[in-house]
Amino acid sequence: MAVFAAGMIKAELKGKRFLCRTAASFVSTRIGIIPKAPILPKDLGINKEKNGGLIVVGSYVPKTTKQVEELRQQCGQIFRSIEVSVDKLAMRSVEEREEEISRTAAIADCFLRARKDTLILTSRELITGKTPSESLEINFKVSSALVEIVRQITIKPRYILAKGGITSSDLATKALEAKCAKIVGQALAGVPLWQLGPESRHPGVPYIVFPGNVGDSKALAEVVKSWAHPLRLSSTKELLSNAEKGGYAVGAFNVYNLEGAEAVVAAAEEEQSPAILQIHPGALKQGGIPLVACCVSAAEQASGPITVHFDHGTSKQDLVEALELGFDSVMVDGSHLSFKDNVSYTKFISFLAHSKDMLVEAELGRLSGTEDDLTVEDYEARLTDVNQAQQFIDETGIDALAVCVGNVHGKYPASGPNLRLDLLKDLRALCLKKGVFLVLHGASGLSKELIKGCIERGVRKFNVNTEVRKAYMDSLNNPSKDLVYVMASAKEAMKAVVAEKMHLFGSAGKA
Repeated sequence: MAVFAAGMIKAELKGKRFLCRTAASFVSTRIGIIPKAPILPKDLGINKEKNGGLIVVGSYVPKTTKQVEELRQQCGQIFRSIEVSVDKLAMRSVEEREEEISRTAAIADCFLRARKDTLILTSRELITGKTPSESLEINFKVSSALVEIVRQITIKPRYILAKGGITSSDLATKALEAKCAKIVGQALAGVPLWQLGPESRHPGVPYIVFPGNVGDSKALAEVVKSWAHPLRLSSTKELLSNAEKGGYAVGAFNVYNLEGAEAVVAAAEEEQSPAILQIHPGALKQGGIPLVACCVSAAEQASGPITVHFDHGTSKQDLVEALELGFDSVMVDGSHLSFKDNVSYTKFISFLAHSKDMLVEAELGRLSGTEDDLTVEDYEARLTDVNQAQQFIDETGIDALAVCVGNVHGKYPASGPNLRLDLLKDLRALCLKKGVFLVLHGASGLSKELIKGCIERGVRKFNVNTEVRKAYMDSLNNPSKDLVYVMASAKEAMKAVVAEKMHLFGSAGKA
């Protein structure tokens, strides 16, 4: 096309004139429009919207049917499908028609509210009348029913994709009451993307106009995959990378039950902060896979960046199992081993975790104190050595290093914490050079000044456990008549502590 357009321009320069009947590709080539990449949700700033997207398929052309089949094969796990009976819409009584419309709209509302992209499509068996006018009447009944279904849906979709020329026109003008729209680009070559006008029922919502005969069999699946909610909005590495760029730290909060997970997510959403849900081996032993599933689901449903981290993996078996449970990152804790064995242990897990694109945190040095009934006496504790840390990072390939600079698990002594900030500064210089994130365990009980000093010296992840657990236990001192109120009280108590830490770490407002 470019060669043809260039030749045409040369001919015109010699006096030739042409009348052209062409497709869009000729026009863009002839006038030199530079191709643009398809528009994605992040380009429009809607990647954090909670509700699911709405896909409505009315087209009956064979290509659309093949595209729907491919969509179901490729994306069946990420969307919900509602098939509308054409027989009930066009051939049965008015009551059955209205019941089918109301049923579809009600189910779609539930799916969209649950953040599920929702496909509404007419049954694929083509029903025709005995005469052309009867067939036209059937088409009208189906089209008007789709309009009524979309009109009855109360939830505002994250985006809307209308498949079919008549379907996209009727839904925009009749169901969504749009009189104007901003054309922002294409969702795919030949698939225009609008933003609905301010007078419409859903101002600013992206509206993808997908003609029935456009694209190959995979085109519809390609668009839906690019617009569907990602299973996770972020990875732990992304959270810590953003913290490094922004000069703040992310809180990693140990959770033990549903209330704990909800408290962290609720605080993160209210404070617009990233956060990490941490599960300790002791908690995993009690809560099992359901606890991990709870945290993973909470992270997926959150409107902001939340990830799930396995904390203090002292057992190779536990860590290998954790790699398959849905965690975003793991901590390999070989601090109880000799340096040589710690390197070997950490290197083994790092290799497996990195094959799954998971961040690996490890510990060098030994924190005193107690966490989940695991106690390290003062005489066993040791500070992190900078020279050893360099060798450790080089040989293991870890992404984050938890250091000991006088911090402890659990409660600090009556004399208060005594952190070696000079050592922390040296470790920061090393980690910055190696591209490794600096982590500090035992953030409960540290003063604002110490927290600020640690962040200034490069700490990008703080582990918080004791204070959140204490808030939970203290809430139980106020007896309630019902378990539901006990859970609600515990959640609010923990949420307050988590929110306070987010402000202290500087992550509030950074989501």
